[in-house]
Amino acid sequence: MSAARGPAAGLLAQLLLLAALAATSGLSAAGGIAGVTSSLVIAVALAHGLARHGVTRLGPASWVTLVRATLAVGVAALAVDALSRPAPVALLVTLAAVALALDAADGRVARRTGTASALGARFDGEVDAFLILALSVYVMPAYGIWVAAIGAARYVFLAVEWLLPWMRAPLPPRRWRKVVAAAQGVVLTVAVAAVLPRPLMQMLLAAAVALLAASMGECTWWLWRHRSDAPRPVERDPWLALAFSLLALLLVWAALVAPNQPSRFNVGAFARIPLELLVVVAVAALLPAAPRRVLAVLVGAALGAILLVKLLDLGFFTAFDRPFKPVDDSRYLNIGIETLRDAIGNSSADVALAGAVVLAVALLALPILAVLRVTRLAAGHRGWALRAVAAFGVLWVALRLAGAPAASSSAVALAVDEVQAVRTGLADRAALARELAHDPFRATPARRLLTRLRGKDVLLVFIESYGRVAVQGSSFSSGIDAVLGRATAQLRAGGFMSRSAFLTSPTFGGLSWLAHATLQSGIRVDGQRRYDQLVEHERLTLTRAFKRAGWRAVGVMPANRRAWPEGATFYGYDQIYDRRNLGYRGPGFGLPPMPDQYTLTALHRRELAGSDRPPLFAEVDLISSHAPWTRIPRLIPWEAVGDGSIFHRIPVAEGTLSGDARDAYADSIEYALRAVCSFVERYGDDDIVLVVLGDHQPATVVTGQGASHDVPISIVARDPAVMERIAGWRWEDGISPSPQAPVWPMAGFRDRFLTAFSPEAP
Repeated sequence: MSAARGPAAGLLAQLLLLAALAATSGLSAAGGIAGVTSSLVIAVALAHGLARHGVTRLGPASWVTLVRATLAVGVAALAVDALSRPAPVALLVTLAAVALALDAADGRVARRTGTASALGARFDGEVDAFLILALSVYVMPAYGIWVAAIGAARYVFLAVEWLLPWMRAPLPPRRWRKVVAAAQGVVLTVAVAAVLPRPLMQMLLAAAVALLAASMGECTWWLWRHRSDAPRPVERDPWLALAFSLLALLLVWAALVAPNQPSRFNVGAFARIPLELLVVVAVAALLPAAPRRVLAVLVGAALGAILLVKLLDLGFFTAFDRPFKPVDDSRYLNIGIETLRDAIGNSSADVALAGAVVLAVALLALPILAVLRVTRLAAGHRGWALRAVAAFGVLWVALRLAGAPAASSSAVALAVDEVQAVRTGLADRAALARELAHDPFRATPARRLLTRLRGKDVLLVFIESYGRVAVQGSSFSSGIDAVLGRATAQLRAGGFMSRSAFLTSPTFGGLSWLAHATLQSGIRVDGQRRYDQLVEHERLTLTRAFKRAGWRAVGVMPANRRAWPEGATFYGYDQIYDRRNLGYRGPGFGLPPMPDQYTLTALHRRELAGSDRPPLFAEVDLISSHAPWTRIPRLIPWEAVGDGSIFHRIPVAEGTLSGDARDAYADSIEYALRAVCSFVERYGDDDIVLVVLGDHQPATVVTGQGASHDVPISIVARDPAVMERIAGWRWEDGISPSPQAPVWPMAGFRDRFLTAFSPEAP
């Protein structure tokens, strides 16, 4: 029988099984792709193994293993399919259970037929590992990302084998390892079946991880003690070795010259000569073997870190229009994970996080392997390497003298910039402390604060991602301007006046709380470290100023899901409303848990509608326009809002899942603006003052690269005396600022506002 018949038969059987699953269970595209890819990988790997071992046909035991591999492919397809929709659990458990049962059969068949072989044992082990990986993918969303360690263990071990030759020695057979491997599959299958109480299942999974770690540790220790007996590396095809060497060289070259900003990402960016590579090759060619390997590992690790920083920079420029800040941005990991879960669901978020971890490990490990190969190549061909370095070095110097960008030392420059960024971030604490020590309004007595707003209800309303791009310079700004124009006319007809301008936000694309803290405190807060330091200080926020002057102060933060201590300790709110106590009973809208119209209704119901109450100051954070704009609410009659359950019956406007992100963003901003203006028309009176503004621009997927940090701000009131107090600001009439409208730093608003409405204060 031809050696190709076994892999071909297995591939055919696996594709037929996938077709049957698609016909009966309706596999999604992701599940189908996972299944077909797994089938192809198994067929290619098996064919390669047969050729490498000089085997022309599969033995009886290997045919049993091939059946198990076919069942494992079905499990993998169903597991991936389950990430996006409910899975046929009974079918998945049946396939896994049969595959596990057959695991005991193939070994017996091999022994009884006398056909046991190294290839058969390796094939059996790899199918076990693949089945365990597939089961862990299914179980991970329910029990946590840590379960992925069970499925990834074998492949981590393989990666280490590739890096360390002494790990490739054959291990002596031990029943203990077989028991541990079988236990992983059994425990995961029981977890899939969900027949045990969750606490007990968590304990069993933890025990399985512990057993696996012990087994891998025992194997590693044995291999280390017998490392001198490890077989010498097998001679490889010289053409294949050359291909790997060229690939390693290209990887190192590309990693050194790759830009860290999306706007610079083009072919020309990679057509540069990296000085760092020339230096490493020259030094490696002259060093003895041991120091050369140390150099390669150190340089590779540094290059991996630089690659990771470049990737982070690309992400942060795309999302926040700025590079990654090592001191500040490492603190956003938990917030980012929580936001990701809210936006795409726990299961999809877990898969994304697992992919991010794998990518990070690859970015750190692959450069080490590549530099090791490049330096080994340089040492093995010292003459050629030194001549090439000399030629490229002369060319590099000539290009640098000519001022050509092709002479690159960008990797070193980036490393220096990162070190400087860390130093600057750490030194900024003292600078902020000096800034906080000076507050002209700190000692202002209550009787002199906000005297020109006595008796007014003042609402500070932030509209998520409402930036300059919404009203100027974009393909959709004319539509939003039309909404603002109609709203201005309707408000004017109701006796309301309005003035508008722009503020420059300290953030871009997200991190809204930095903008809120900046506007309230009068201190620029452009990172988490500054925010953390600020909220430890008794700075006079706008909320505290109103509270000191006799207002009731509340915060309405529908996105918050847990206690927020600084709301009371720093801002000074008397009451904080969030998703836990706003009483919403309707559906979520992607990441936003409730529509803006309900948030405003709840504020009116709980605070504004009461009689015989003190004046109210409220910060209201509206988030229906929060990315990713997947489900946008519709405005309904205010009297129909109720507890929000009506939104179960109101069709939503589908956003980025079915259309362009820019159009979806525009629709969400139009909805938010309509909700605010309609609220003022319905519930506003002579004693209401609104300060309505954006917190930051949307991400660059909407604005494009190089957009400003400006956000619109408007003040709306019916009392002419309020508008007279800001006449000197020279803001424009209406709620749609023109390109010529004044632009202030957001940090300057607090002092101007307090000065305008507290004329007796210093």
